[in-house]
Amino acid sequence: MSDDEQSMGLGGRASNQPESGDSAEPRHPFTLAVDIGGTGLKASVLDAGGAMVADRVKVPTTYPLPPAKLVSVLSKLAAPLPAAERVSVGFPGMVRDGLVLSAPHFSTKSGPGSAVDPGLATLWAGFDLASALSGAFGLPTKVANDADIQGAAVVCGNGLELVITLGTGFGSGLFYQGQLMPHLEIAHQPFRKGETYNDQLGEATRKEIGEERWNKRVQRAIVNLRALMFFDHLYIGGGNSRRVDRDHLDEDVTIVDNTAGILGGIKLWASDHLGVNEAPG
Repeated sequence: MSDDEQSMGLGGRASNQPESGDSAEPRHPFTLAVDIGGTGLKASVLDAGGAMVADRVKVPTTYPLPPAKLVSVLSKLAAPLPAAERVSVGFPGMVRDGLVLSAPHFSTKSGPGSAVDPGLATLWAGFDLASALSGAFGLPTKVANDADIQGAAVVCGNGLELVITLGTGFGSGLFYQGQLMPHLEIAHQPFRKGETYNDQLGEATRKEIGEERWNKRVQRAIVNLRALMFFDHLYIGGGNSRRVDRDHLDEDVTIVDNTAGILGGIKLWASDHLGVNEAPG
């Protein structure tokens, strides 16, 4: 296990986070970590061990949201943060080599659950988000799916580890021996009754059917994913992970802290993950 891996505790908490009165100086390089969500945009700066060196900043996600507007908003969001040497970005969609292949939230007219705007969908398809943000920040930038980045913060590096996120929608990330695998859009695959994982486990549905029924669907999803992947360990994160009934989870399933969406940014630079390339500043 590397020094960086030792410094990051399960659930995204950095074990080298200075305690009150600790005079230890944060270690460079600093990483600007950005978490792009369907309801909020968040950012902070992490030191070399994954500890935050500034309080997280956040603004609501507004719609419609074409690529140029997102880049502009993120530039303003990060402006008050300490200077960094590199950038990690988590995006809620299919990303490969810095290119956005799908942006289900941002292709809609007024946010998740609303009608798709064909013009926005065209703007997002193939958009080079890594290069656009690298130009805006003037820093080398890596972009990956947001669930992939959350997973990078919490996996242990042993065997096949699956991460799912439960929030506005459903996200997933797959790791083998600590290395991020190419992203799979499980969220948009059939789950039950002709609907997808995203449809059946997203926030809108949870509010509609209540937590008891929603939790039963979460349990069924775990069974499906276990049969599909034979994972060695499953981690559940995202804003709705706190709503998961822990009494019915097997020993190889762990609930993790939602801050991992930010703290995973340091791990994106820890090794050469498949399908994640650097856009030079």
